Amino acid sequence: MTAIAFIGLGNMGGPMAANLIKAGHQVRVFDLSTEAINELVEQGATSSASAAECASGADIVISMLPAGKHVELCYLSEQGMIHTMKPGTLVIDSSTIDKATAVKVATALKEKGIDFVDAPVSGGVAGAAAGTLSFMVGGSDNEFNRAQPVLEAMGKNIFHAGGHGAGQVAKVCNNMLLSILMAGTAEALQLGINNDLDPKVLSEIMLKSSGRNWTLELYNPCPGVMESVPAANDYQGGFMVDLMAKDLGLAMDCAVQSQSTTPMGALSRNLFSLHANQGNGTLDFSSIFKMYEKEDK
Repeated sequence: MTAIAFIGLGNMGGPMAANLIKAGHQVRVFDLSTEAINELVEQGATSSASAAECASGADIVISMLPAGKHVELCYLSEQGMIHTMKPGTLVIDSSTIDKATAVKVATALKEKGIDFVDAPVSGGVAGAAAGTLSFMVGGSDNEFNRAQPVLEAMGKNIFHAGGHGAGQVAKVCNNMLLSILMAGTAEALQLGINNDLDPKVLSEIMLKSSGRNWTLELYNPCPGVMESVPAANDYQGGFMVDLMAKDLGLAMDCAVQSQSTTPMGALSRNLFSLHANQGNGTLDFSSIFKMYEKEDK
């Protein structure tokens, strides 16, 4: 039985920690939300009063935090976990953050004899609950091999993207493409609706044609077309617009650093940022469909 500390029990972290408990691991948890901690305790976890306490003595530390500044603070500050983790600990950070912060944390931990992988995820809340997430892992071969068995308790597809920070680059590339597909799918569906097509019929046509993509197949943004997706629940749940806008900002930062040309990514970032600024930040990102609706319908 592996002693695992899990830091960050939000929409993604909570189900991920629950799956580790189901897999038979000894899981200690910490979050700023007492309610989130209590939910995991009811499922068999042990609570901690702080992140540093949670990480003390753990074989593996997993974190799922909002942004790079939180990851750096949680690990490297004066009260950070770097001071309580034992040499030989493996850290798995599944937050989606900038590459530079991932490398900085990995380097600092390595000086203490602590292994680190950045392992952001794809698959959404449903994937986290079902244990079918995709993990994009950055780290050495040895670190990846250590992390893989634990990641397999939470995900279905485990990819070794490269060295430290590579997982973060893979994640922002994926989410940039996802945002472009979602914005384009919503635009095409609304064009059909505006010309008197049934969105269900149009979706079927495109699914069997060259316009087929993940959003049409599994995450249709048009209400009434597909059950059990956020569009069928007033865009509640799923992956928030604010988080997509954040990830697109990371993608654009990455593009600047590598002098990459990303015109579609830049346009998509502007669309999702505008959508968020119009009061839709907490809705699922498929709600970009609402941006294309005619006001005089």
